[in-house]
Amino acid sequence: MWTDQLPKTTSLAEVNEILVTCRLCPRLVAWREEVAHTKRRAYRDWTYWGRPIPGFGDPNARVLVVGLAPAAHGGNRTGRVFTGDASGDFLFAALYRAGFANQPTSVMRGDGLELKNMYMAAACRCAPPDNKPTPQEIITCRPYLIKEMSLLKNLRGVVALGKIGFDTILAVYRSLGINAGRPAFGHNQFYSLGEGLPWLLASYHPSQQNTQTGRLTPAMFDAVWQRAVSLLNEDV
Repeated sequence: MWTDQLPKTTSLAEVNEILVTCRLCPRLVAWREEVAHTKRRAYRDWTYWGRPIPGFGDPNARVLVVGLAPAAHGGNRTGRVFTGDASGDFLFAALYRAGFANQPTSVMRGDGLELKNMYMAAACRCAPPDNKPTPQEIITCRPYLIKEMSLLKNLRGVVALGKIGFDTILAVYRSLGINAGRPAFGHNQFYSLGEGLPWLLASYHPSQQNTQTGRLTPAMFDAVWQRAVSLLNEDV
């Protein structure tokens, strides 16, 4: 049912090879490269990644996680989604508790982190100014997500982190001619989008704005991942 928008790619590794060379959005290219050049003082000894962030995880995953975009000094620095910032610290600690990750920290590529039954992606693959990609930039990035979903042959469900991730998944289906409706976003809400389609869970994004204000607590986040585990167990 998936449209082949990257027809020459037959593996997630091939998608990533194409993705990391993408320069389709001039504003994002300029920003990610400027940040990689100027750096943050705390990371002045780092060689920043400064490119689009590829997907990461288990190619046999049954769950796909879709976030917003890499952070300027997080993923844009380390080259891995949700790695090197406070959001990632909060996320991977929860995934470790739920059994999806082999360790509770994600510091840099090559740090030994492995995901089980899970693959991670984002609505926008380049760090955007003010953490706000434009609607057109998200649309431009969408073919990468579509292709990843097509290659995750065991996919059973999607966890959307934040409303933009949630809306992006619904937009993917609409772009493929699938009527998934227009459900309202809600934390730890379950959505059945149609027979034969992966289920969808929504969560508040683990941004510092949400975690430091208590809008998203560890217990609230754990409930999402435990629900994902339960849904996978029902599917066995």
